[in-house]
Amino acid sequence: MLINISTSRQNQAVVIKLTQKLPKGSKENVIARIALTYSLSSGKRFSMSEFGISDSQGKEYKDHILFEPKHKDFYIALICQCYGINKDNENIAKYVKLHLDHGLEQLDYLFENNKDYTFIDFLVEHIDKGINLIDDAPVSLDPVDNFSQNIVKSIFTGAIPIEIGKDLKTEEPVYFTFNNTELYNNQHIAVAGGSGTGKTQFALEFLRQLSIKTQGQVNFLFLDFKGLKESELPKYDKFFKETQTTFIEAPAHPFPLNPLTFIDNINEKNKLIGINKFVDIIAKYSNIGKKQQQILKDSTKESFIDKPVAEYPTLQDIYEIILEKMGDKRDTLTELMERLSEYELFEKKNGNQSSFLNNNYYLSLSGELDNTVRFTSVFLIINYIFNVFTNMGGTPVEDKYRGMRYVLLIDEAHDLFREKKSLEILEVVLRKIRSYGVSVFLLSQGITEYSQGNFDFSQECETSFLLKINDIGNIKAISKFMGFSDKEGVKAARSLENIKTGEAITNIKECLRAELFEIKQFYKA
Repeated sequence: MLINISTSRQNQAVVIKLTQKLPKGSKENVIARIALTYSLSSGKRFSMSEFGISDSQGKEYKDHILFEPKHKDFYIALICQCYGINKDNENIAKYVKLHLDHGLEQLDYLFENNKDYTFIDFLVEHIDKGINLIDDAPVSLDPVDNFSQNIVKSIFTGAIPIEIGKDLKTEEPVYFTFNNTELYNNQHIAVAGGSGTGKTQFALEFLRQLSIKTQGQVNFLFLDFKGLKESELPKYDKFFKETQTTFIEAPAHPFPLNPLTFIDNINEKNKLIGINKFVDIIAKYSNIGKKQQQILKDSTKESFIDKPVAEYPTLQDIYEIILEKMGDKRDTLTELMERLSEYELFEKKNGNQSSFLNNNYYLSLSGELDNTVRFTSVFLIINYIFNVFTNMGGTPVEDKYRGMRYVLLIDEAHDLFREKKSLEILEVVLRKIRSYGVSVFLLSQGITEYSQGNFDFSQECETSFLLKINDIGNIKAISKFMGFSDKEGVKAARSLENIKTGEAITNIKECLRAELFEIKQFYKA
């Protein structure tokens, strides 16, 4: 659609007068664009009955002169948003004409009545208003753009067949190629099994094979909510060595990540959105009020000042600024930031941002940490992973196999499910990260924990494994968890009547659904 318009006769002189206030050499289409957006930002909206209120005998603007091809879509989008119309609406040119004339009139009045007010003053004032609007905008859980991200992460392309166990009758091995897109819409996995049924050993063996079969190109983070006791560590030593996994016990050792590095420190708009998201995560899991959120937001913004592009502030930096603002006053914000700082849960140095995601880690969350600190730190990590991978872009599908980058495994996931504040962000992560080569692997003690309110985590996981649980008679819940038909649900219930420790049923396409098989466990490998 070509938009060729002319201003009113009266505004022809206004265009010349206002253009003279711009830097020398500025063209008359510059003031036209400023006038158009100034009018739109004022809140002025025209009805169709006003389409003929001004003449068209003034300054003429051809489509390519008024907008320039590379900018046109943005201006059309503004009109469409303001009036709730489609980009092909026949009235768009008329709205542009009305707002252009209105903006010129308003600018002319502004400068005529403020003789000492320069166009630089005007631009600074309104750019600042725009930034403040961004700053106060509702925070979305969607990923934040990061133009300063320079992380390189390997991608494994090709089949990843994992031997998950063997058939109880034939003793033939059962393989699960979870990145086969012809069989599976996503690579998320849900496992349910009571304590001592073998689910953790099953997960460790899955990760061991994953590491070997992808030559270490697909890395993982094992989040352990129950924490490993010192007496249990020798049992995991072989796993850590074979998979080259670094064991980190929080808070005894810092996690090798600065959670603020998901924020773009080049683009100012993206930086503000990222800071808002950081503040929202802290607020969501600590119950700080609006005033405290503003203090945290201001302190975080100040912590970025004078930082070179390659450097980021730390949680300690933010805490110190908060103390300066608060003085001797203590509240929930200062207490939380103090604990996050003094525990040294995160690495203080920025280091190589690519290092964390190109290595394997087992994070053991000690019971010494109170729930607010535990959940806040975990979701800072999950948010980081989510943002980094979505900024990398999707992975290719070659010969039907999804390219894979990473596995985020959460043991004792029911601890997260029970925390109502976590549901929204987990739901977004599960839905939106699936095309980026990231698999979310959830382990929980039962199946009912997966269903929380209006959201069922198991429904976002293409694959389910059900080990021995207490509630084996709940056919309806089992069918929902496994994605079974009523007939398959009855068959599953009969199988579960005879289930033993170390056995499971599954819905994978490579073996008979609802029939028991022996799971492969790491300690037996």
